[in-house]
Amino acid sequence: MEELKMVKNIFKTVAVVGTGVIGRGWIRVFTRAGCHTRIYDIDSSQTHKTLDWVKRDLNRDVSDDIISSQQAQACLSLISLHTDLEEALTGAQYVQESCPEQLEIKQSIFSKMDEISPSNVILSSSTSGMDIEDIAGGLRGASRCFTAHPCNPPHVLPVVEMMPTKALDSVLLEKAIDFLSGVGQKPIRMNFFIPGYLVNRIQAAVVREAIHLVQSGVAGVEAVDTVISDGLGLRWAIFGNFGTNNTNADGGIREYYNRFGQTYINLMKELDSNPPDFDKEMIEQIGQGVDTMEGDAPISDICRWRDRMILKIRKLKEQDPHP
Repeated sequence: MEELKMVKNIFKTVAVVGTGVIGRGWIRVFTRAGCHTRIYDIDSSQTHKTLDWVKRDLNRDVSDDIISSQQAQACLSLISLHTDLEEALTGAQYVQESCPEQLEIKQSIFSKMDEISPSNVILSSSTSGMDIEDIAGGLRGASRCFTAHPCNPPHVLPVVEMMPTKALDSVLLEKAIDFLSGVGQKPIRMNFFIPGYLVNRIQAAVVREAIHLVQSGVAGVEAVDTVISDGLGLRWAIFGNFGTNNTNADGGIREYYNRFGQTYINLMKELDSNPPDFDKEMIEQIGQGVDTMEGDAPISDICRWRDRMILKIRKLKEQDPHP
């Protein structure tokens, strides 16, 4: 069972503004880590619905032996409901906004939060596709405003895409990253804004091709999903794209791309009129990134770890089959 651990030396009190599907997941993230979590929604009835959902979800975790009933109660004891935004933000050191994905709504709520909260309070948005510069770039406190876009559900999938405004306060950004790491998330920093960020762009590319394969009659829905769930997805659960490619040749990713680069180019031309060149410069750039990511471990050891982990995942799936 997981343990509740108070985040050390960073933020003890947080606020969640907007309590839909993403907001309620953030509540689970923060309370699980021992943070006092103050929640607010413009629709006061929504906060009560969200609290009911949190209770049910915690009870399911208890039933599945993921947490104890004592841990569930500890999480609930950390939540407070608020009908006034200023009251909800009182004492909060970090705020996670998860309002509807409408620019006017997010601009309005960030303007209010910037006005009423102290200048050292971090204001983060869960926006899945908007530029934080459009949301908060014109505010007096723009330097403490960031995108912190999670995967859904945040309390199950840990990655969070971090993107600051142009008025970046690097100290506050590092505090936000340290805090999210401390509550069990996996924050990654974007170098600049691109629509959809990383998660949704990669997902969209897979969704696009999956639909194309079905609509063109190449294969059915179940076949396409099985290729992912019992093939590609098992490797992706262990590595990302480049880590997977690195284990596809005994000599690592450089050997793999040099050997199969033209094959990929031929395939990619069917998907995109402007595929990467797989030239020496590109291969070396990716290779250096993989070297940094993987360290000095031999490919053979990495592959053995991959195989061991995938076999464990397959066993888990067999023991707890899809309903």
